[in-house]
Amino acid sequence: MVSIITAVHNQLGMNRLFYETLRRNTRNPFELIVVDNCSTDGSCEFFRGVADVVIENQGNYSYPYCQNQGIAAAHYDYLVFLNNDVLVPEGWDEYLLEALHANGLDAVCPSSNDDMESRAVQRRVNTRWKWIKYPLLRLFGSGYTVLRWMQKLMYPDFERFARQRREAFGNRVVEGFTGCCVLLTRRAIERVGLWDERIQAADFDYFCTLKQFVRERPEEGFKPMCVALGVYVHHYQRLTFKAAHPAFLDAERLVDFRAKWGGREAALLAGRETNR
Repeated sequence: MVSIITAVHNQLGMNRLFYETLRRNTRNPFELIVVDNCSTDGSCEFFRGVADVVIENQGNYSYPYCQNQGIAAAHYDYLVFLNNDVLVPEGWDEYLLEALHANGLDAVCPSSNDDMESRAVQRRVNTRWKWIKYPLLRLFGSGYTVLRWMQKLMYPDFERFARQRREAFGNRVVEGFTGCCVLLTRRAIERVGLWDERIQAADFDYFCTLKQFVRERPEEGFKPMCVALGVYVHHYQRLTFKAAHPAFLDAERLVDFRAKWGGREAALLAGRETNR
């Protein structure tokens, strides 16, 4: 069983598409825990009808705060922190768990148009996505049908694309992370800790935290977070980020990533963000 935790604020069309593909393509039994940050477009009502748990916040909270809310409600030993603007192919969960176990990991991410096997491949795929995404967003908005058009233009056969990557890479992993989808074991959360609620760039923060934990406590037997190259998900990238949304209610406690980790890691984060 898998606990899937997703935080949302509006984006009803994306939420419908997200749930549709998640329900169709996930092989393991799962519970869907949705943290709704005071949506006003019907998203909360939609998830009340399909999710196992809906946590209804009275305002908009930061990403790590919402993930920790989800952890508190989760029942299972595998927790997937999944953005709502992600499409998953058939069997994604089974293959991700297979890569986790085959490589002795407690933290693994799929590859995506954010992170692939090389900078050149990732740039080529992401450049194509930008040419498709932005003109359609400007002309037609981000409704369900438009989002479907984007997917079809990007991948005429998404399942075939994902299957070819599975055949090419199998359970091969490389150290790294894909922030739109992170799978953690319960063991990792119990030993390494919860998400740091001060850091909005929480995915990269957890990557760094786990890597530091591995270095300082090798006897625990953990490995760094890795990307499973044979598992691919599509990330629509920042649809919610670019939409107008209320300020975070917990904004006063948020600190800059560099205040915690310094310049080297912050420079890496900046480099990743320029590719979005």
